Amino acid sequence: MDRRTLDIDALLGTRTDFIYETNGIGLKGDNIIISETQDVTDIIEANRRSANETDRHTPHGEWSKVASIPLTIYYDLKRQGITEDQTRMKKWLNDPDNKYFRTRAGRL
Repeated sequence: MDRRTLDIDALLGTRTDFIYETNGIGLKGDNIIISETQDVTDIIEANRRSANETDRHTPHGEWSKVASIPLTIYYDLKRQGITEDQTRMKKWLNDPDNKYFRTRAGRL
């Protein structure tokens, strides 16, 4: 396996790598992978603080901020068509596995 860094964005905390995996018998069956990772620690911490500061008794308004999603995850959701489907997006945001991206408690 050969891995080379293509880009590092310190502001966003993203890293893009080029990975070449060889199967050892020539080009056929080899894999080329572009990997993008993001350190989401700061985003999750800010979301936690925001969720703790929000008055849980104030109803959601039409323009209430309910989540902050890292770019790498957002683009993955976009590729899956979730961001364009309000029902699927609400389901994703209400999923307990994604609670760290919420900036407000409650269900959408």
